[in-house]
Amino acid sequence: MADYSELEDQLRKRLAELVERAEEIEDDLRGPLEADFSDQAIDLADDEALEGVDAVLRQEIRQIREALYRIKNGTYGTCSVCGEDIAMARLQARPIATRCIKHAD
Repeated sequence: MADYSELEDQLRKRLAELVERAEEIEDDLRGPLEADFSDQAIDLADDEALEGVDAVLRQEIRQIREALYRIKNGTYGTCSVCGEDIAMARLQARPIATRCIKHAD
């Protein structure tokens, strides 16, 4: 079994950064609207953009948590399509990869 401890550390660090950023976005989205209608329109447009960013962050958070789970249960680095090992270079470039380069999307 390959040693994925360095990749695991990178994933945990990235996860912490993403969770912190997602919490900041949630706090911002919960904030009250301005009293002025034109300011409210700007706030709502900003909120819509933030919701999009939040959705992307949440997706990456989920993928990282799944990768950490695969490391824990010993299935990390195995292609979900063919069952072959995923090359270390691919995992280093994309640590959340679930498929080998042959079966990559």
